[in-house]
Amino acid sequence: MKLRIGTRGSKLALWQAEHIAHLLNEGGIDTEIIKIETRGDKKLDVSIAEIGSKGVFTEEIENQLSQGSIDIAVHSAKDMQSELPEDFELIAFTKREKVNDVLVSHNQELQLDDTSKAWVIGTSSARRKALLKHFYPHVKTVEMRGNLQTRIGKMEKGACDAMLLAYAGVHRMDYHDIIIHEFNTGHFIPAVGQGSIAVEALRTLKAAVRQKIQQLVADPITTYQLKAERAFLKTLRGGCSIPVFALAQIENRQINLRGGIISLDGKKILKEHICGPLDTAELLGIQLAESLLSQGGDQMLKEIRKQMNV
Repeated sequence: MKLRIGTRGSKLALWQAEHIAHLLNEGGIDTEIIKIETRGDKKLDVSIAEIGSKGVFTEEIENQLSQGSIDIAVHSAKDMQSELPEDFELIAFTKREKVNDVLVSHNQELQLDDTSKAWVIGTSSARRKALLKHFYPHVKTVEMRGNLQTRIGKMEKGACDAMLLAYAGVHRMDYHDIIIHEFNTGHFIPAVGQGSIAVEALRTLKAAVRQKIQQLVADPITTYQLKAERAFLKTLRGGCSIPVFALAQIENRQINLRGGIISLDGKKILKEHICGPLDTAELLGIQLAESLLSQGGDQMLKEIRKQMNV
């Protein structure tokens, strides 16, 4: 058996695809990695929201799946839209890395809570921008797109003082030495799926192949976590450009799911949590989202989409 793996072409995306390939190779499956350029990779001069809130980093790869040019696709789980096209499904999530957001900079003395300094922080995430405005209103943000190496190069040339990123990507690209702060998930709740790698396939993929991939790649605990988080995101009709967040944590076969919505200006934040048994993961996500919507989240999201024109 040989599987063709579709992926974006950045170093981080290739690391993720190679990680999946390694897991499959260990199980006796030959692989070939095929690089595919997406809209999100081509348009680096505008924000993700301006490109479109759905399929920014996945649409072209899904097209190749439909055409049969690749057998599976590998993505950062946090980049996946809340609703996939009808013929597609996410069949496996890898074991999750540390989920925290981190601040990276060559200035080891930088302190975000130093209000005497108008620090400029680079990020392309609406969620991170809004959280920075909420917790550090004196801080300025600047749009920062491109692969990780390109963004770090921009920072080194003075585009910003520091960048706000996911720990997982920084770790995978071995930039530990420039992490100057790790945000507590109690305040900076991460994006849905942050820290895990997702494998996508057509629903017509042979059952035996799907089962083998799941056996070699899928982490059971992470799968429960992302079922809850993605059900939450789907109920809110969120996407990777909408400032919503959720984190499911598991202890003693119970899921503790925290999630919320934050306004683009950071002034209003709505958070809630819910607990329940593992086998109710998706139901918990739906219930948490519906609770937020009933508390004014529906109006918040309506205003956010209006402001973002999505």
